[in-house]
Amino acid sequence: MRRVRPAFLAMALAAFTPSLTLAGSPAAGSALAAVDAALARIERSDASYAAVVAVDGAAARAAAAAQDALPPAERARLPLAGQPVLLKDNIESRELPTTAGSLALAENRTGRDAPLVAQLRAAGAIVLGKTNLSEWANFRSYHSISGWSAVGGQTVNAVDPRRSPCGSSSGSAVAVALGYVDIAIGTETSGSIVCPAAVNGVVGVKPTHGLVAGAGIVPIAASQDTAGPITRDVALAARTLAAMLDPAAPGAETIAAGLARVAGLDSLEGLRVGVFSNTTGYAAERDRELDAVLDLARGDGASVISGLGIERYDGFSDDAEAILLYEFRRDLSAYLAGLPNALAGLTLEDLIAFNAAHAGRELRYFGQEVFLAARDLDLDAAGYAATRDRLRRQAREEGLDRLFAEAGLDVLIGITEGPAWMIDTVNGDAFFGESMASLPAIAGNPHITLPLGTVDGLPLGISLVGRRGEDHTLLRIAHRFETLHRGGP
Repeated sequence: MRRVRPAFLAMALAAFTPSLTLAGSPAAGSALAAVDAALARIERSDASYAAVVAVDGAAARAAAAAQDALPPAERARLPLAGQPVLLKDNIESRELPTTAGSLALAENRTGRDAPLVAQLRAAGAIVLGKTNLSEWANFRSYHSISGWSAVGGQTVNAVDPRRSPCGSSSGSAVAVALGYVDIAIGTETSGSIVCPAAVNGVVGVKPTHGLVAGAGIVPIAASQDTAGPITRDVALAARTLAAMLDPAAPGAETIAAGLARVAGLDSLEGLRVGVFSNTTGYAAERDRELDAVLDLARGDGASVISGLGIERYDGFSDDAEAILLYEFRRDLSAYLAGLPNALAGLTLEDLIAFNAAHAGRELRYFGQEVFLAARDLDLDAAGYAATRDRLRRQAREEGLDRLFAEAGLDVLIGITEGPAWMIDTVNGDAFFGESMASLPAIAGNPHITLPLGTVDGLPLGISLVGRRGEDHTLLRIAHRFETLHRGGP
């Protein structure tokens, strides 16, 4: 059956000119050669890092060969032509099972692409396979280990394999950092793209909530879940995000057009950069790296407004957890009910029983307290709605929206996460200080992390947060920060 390209997608693809193609990228040569090289890198190195859980080399090579056979003019119009891509293993693709890292979903073959995957293919990307993740996207236990799943084992940090890759999009970030691919797709509910990108030294983008379609992704919470790109630089992140945009999302056409001009900012002159103080003051080494980035911004003409923070109400964290638990129980049930295979009809109770029955493999390092808490949550629909509204109002109107409006900000900057901590199978993760991730995740604002610092040779991510629906503006500013950090004009 011939597939008709939606008019919106054609417009978004046409907006990207060949001048945005990275030097030496697959678009300049054979897609098949790019795929073979990526597969060889995975085969050669990944036994030591466990970033990739599954590949379908035959399908990828067939897709690449078909693309190479296209007329040159047609292939030149594909913004991601010949780019090998890896997907986090909670995103459906037609070739491979989608497990969320759980043995309970080991045979979850849906035979379908998530909409975002279909759009990536339409833009010329070649799907190689799936990356490991923190099992159930870090939503099974309060003591989980980032990057560990029963399906994929322990993914390790790309810079220091003794250290955590963070999560839950662990394998996606590590695969890009190691150079297996230049593009991997992650998902985030709160920090799961930006944290692993930050501690592995790559770029990660959490888009405005709702900008990328969420269908075909194993869910945690619909009010916060989103997919986003993890790449080696901002320009490629912009091209990838443009290909992923849901054409039905408000403002998608404007954002797509803006992403095509992400390299158009010659200076930060006249821009107002707010410093999010909630993420500072935990370690002098981290603060010095952020200060160095702020000095670059000042030298490029930006006004820097320091000391901006948000005071949360008592019970904010409890409310945030309750919303995720409520939505997980609801949204996972709906996802499982809609599976087109023998797993259809599984319930959260079934998953709890499965883990208990396979405790030697599933519960080897940590339990399933989050699953139990979701099952037992005493919160009705009215209570959920009131809690959600209270939480979102604090994060949005009384939080980020207020900061942007009162200080006249163009962007908010802070420390994402890092440096990476040692992997600890006894005590679990050892997050340090306050992350930049929570408020943008709850409020729905776009958030990008850039590898702009190091502490003792380990990557430190610096976050930029923008206004909702202005992802293109955020990435344009991020591109300028990246250029300054690299010593460009």
